[in-house]
Amino acid sequence: MTILSCRTGLTPFSEDSLTLFVVEEHQFEAFMAARSEQQQQWMTANSFTAKPGRHICLPDQSGEIAGAVVITGQATLWDIAGAATALPIKSWAPDLSFAPETDLSTLQLGWGLAQYRYAPHKQDDRDKKLPLLALDETQISTDSSALVLGTHISREMVNRPANQMTPEGIEAAAREVAEACSAEIKVVSGAALPDYAPALHIVGRAAEIGPRMIELNWGDSGPAITLVGKGISFDSGGLDIKPSKAMEIMKKDMGGAAHVLGIAAALMTAGVACRLRVLIAAAENAISAQSMRPLDVIDTAAGIAVEVGNTDAEGRLVLADALYHALQDETHPEPAFLLDFATLTGAARIALGTECPALFCNQPETGQTLMALGAELHDPVWQLPLFDAYDRYLDSGQAGLSSTGNAGGYGGAITAALFLRRFTGRTVNWAHIDVMAWNLSAQPGRPKGGEAMGLRTSFAYIKKLADAAQ
Repeated sequence: MTILSCRTGLTPFSEDSLTLFVVEEHQFEAFMAARSEQQQQWMTANSFTAKPGRHICLPDQSGEIAGAVVITGQATLWDIAGAATALPIKSWAPDLSFAPETDLSTLQLGWGLAQYRYAPHKQDDRDKKLPLLALDETQISTDSSALVLGTHISREMVNRPANQMTPEGIEAAAREVAEACSAEIKVVSGAALPDYAPALHIVGRAAEIGPRMIELNWGDSGPAITLVGKGISFDSGGLDIKPSKAMEIMKKDMGGAAHVLGIAAALMTAGVACRLRVLIAAAENAISAQSMRPLDVIDTAAGIAVEVGNTDAEGRLVLADALYHALQDETHPEPAFLLDFATLTGAARIALGTECPALFCNQPETGQTLMALGAELHDPVWQLPLFDAYDRYLDSGQAGLSSTGNAGGYGGAITAALFLRRFTGRTVNWAHIDVMAWNLSAQPGRPKGGEAMGLRTSFAYIKKLADAAQ
């Protein structure tokens, strides 16, 4: 089953297309004054006011639909997304006469993000027709199209059940993206894995389907960009088993892998000039006679012995091997930007909730830029500190570097990030995003279930680096 079958919601402009007036909140009075008396009376009779996200159809003289208006505020992206599923099923041609600060690429993106549905067992939902946005080919933004695709890939991968999106399923998804984008792919698994990525091997060896390190490479010019994703296809917690409720949606624990494949697909589809490398540590944290145990001491690719503080903190172990190879491979230069995504800690969710990913950066300027882009793009990330004083907790292991530290259960997102820093060092331009990857409820353009969080922000930052290098 493909992960690339993406609905865009776009259609070519035709004589049947109706006008969709996009009206910024402060432009509403001018818009009203420009309407016919009949349409003014219609909006007044329906108590239509200039509240962002509200929309209404406008009648012609015979009472048929002649067009519609949608009001936008600070978050045009989501205001448009709401209209994209609520308007009548017709072709809608945008009119920005009363939206001087709005561009078509934002409309296209918001409309596209609202198209996603995950209901493979419901044919009616899969085939459900939705309103279409009418754009000429010259009006279509390549970046917006790429971001809709990348978001679709991330959502689709996270939503797939764990018996489908296994480590083998993650590999199949990566191969599909690589083939579509003419990227090179290689996979290390089986007998070769224990020497190449010993921690990844140990985490995943208890599962029916074995672990693997998946690598994509694309591009021959521009800054070197390396993306690393945690790909735990299902997390039982291991011998430190999760309670049933906490385990329920652990199919999403490969959300980091889904994010970096989505970002990679967006970058390649948009043709961003960079030398892109993607590393995905894919495994299932299962329970069997081969499971790792609490306080086991395991090897890592970096040669650092790690004491397993908790078998349910497996994500940082597989990332340790991937981050090592991201920086120590002689065939690849040190990246200008190293970014990892992981559904890593519950502590990050306690600190920031489920909709704002936690961001950690080696370089202050990177953190500031990413936060500013997130605010601008309505794709937030929030920087937490790599607080050096907590680094000492990682040295509390009796027989190796502690994977969890002995901080009394406090500051878990920070100590997890500090653990990863032991494998990246302090100098590389590295960012770590601890993400939920799941919407607990639906909002316009953001359906319940798997979600790409920080993807558009990361894309914008990487494109900024690529543009600066030209």
